[in-house]
Amino acid sequence: MKKLLLYLPVILFFILSGCTTAPLEVAIIKIKGSDTMYNLVSRLAEEYMKKNPGVSVYVEGGGTATGIKSLARGEVDICTASRTLKSDEVKLLAEKFGILGVSTLIAKDALSIFVNQNNSVRSFTSGELKNIFSGKIKNWKELQGTDAQIIPVIRNINSGTYLYFKEHILGGEEYSESSITCNTTSEIIRAVEENKYAVGYGGIGFNGDIFHANVDGIAPTVQNVQAGIYPITRYLYFFTLSNPEGKLKKFIDWVLSADGQNVISQSGFIPIWKNPN
Repeated sequence: MKKLLLYLPVILFFILSGCTTAPLEVAIIKIKGSDTMYNLVSRLAEEYMKKNPGVSVYVEGGGTATGIKSLARGEVDICTASRTLKSDEVKLLAEKFGILGVSTLIAKDALSIFVNQNNSVRSFTSGELKNIFSGKIKNWKELQGTDAQIIPVIRNINSGTYLYFKEHILGGEEYSESSITCNTTSEIIRAVEENKYAVGYGGIGFNGDIFHANVDGIAPTVQNVQAGIYPITRYLYFFTLSNPEGKLKKFIDWVLSADGQNVISQSGFIPIWKNPN
């Protein structure tokens, strides 16, 4: 009996050490693209992972163009974009995969014009913005402001925001050579905060010690965007190589659900329908 008792702990040790818990399978979703959408999609990912502990969602910025290249190389599952695909990007996907890709509209956004809090100019027409950012209007006194040089602050060429603003406000004209280029909207905000005579642009969901100027007499508010009266509005997209299935479909369906759209609303963007509840 004593021998049995002595051997029993040893036997139990080997039995227990051989019983390991099966590793939890984690579904991984990789997302990359628009810097405008980075904070929004990071928050969507965070909320989704809370509800789905078996899923890990990784989010990167870098710009819409960078995200599309990563999608084409198979490095990510989803590209976030603040514009539609360009013809050369469609051609790239068609030549490489024999498909045109799939876009899913997830939210609406508006571009706000940022000025320094100490700048007396608080409103612009669309024509004035075109002339400011193309370099035709160079001094604030031309806009009934201080006699000082205007410093346009813009996004880099990889940004969907850069391209959207160029197409829809500049009418395809080139940006002013005196423009300061920033890699992110947050950098634009810092530049405008630090220089009284700077003017920049970015999504209305971004905040800082700046003033969001009126455009054509309309304030950049969610209500005005929903009403369709604010002039600089756009849509935000998820791009995938094919129709989403499995883990991607579940994530995108959740983003489009009332829960996901509420996160979009709480993040300062506009849901794709007026009342997500």
